[in-house]
Amino acid sequence: MFNDSNSINEKAVIGFASFLMMCLFALADIITGAMGKDLVINDFIYDSFKWLTIACFGIASVDKFINKKDTGETPEG
Repeated sequence: MFNDSNSINEKAVIGFASFLMMCLFALADIITGAMGKDLVINDFIYDSFKWLTIACFGIASVDKFINKKDTGETPEG
């Protein structure tokens, strides 16, 4: 993963990990809500994961499109 010539997109890995953390927050909120307790999650922390997810997936998508454009391939196939 830390090699320059690999097939793993590091931005997508970080974005997926951030999205997974957001899903865990949601699941923990549902579980604690069903138990009658209030789960307090700092808005700053949740928003940080949200923006990290959006940025990583957005940059990975743009990077994939630009790399296909440089090789002469069409984005459709």
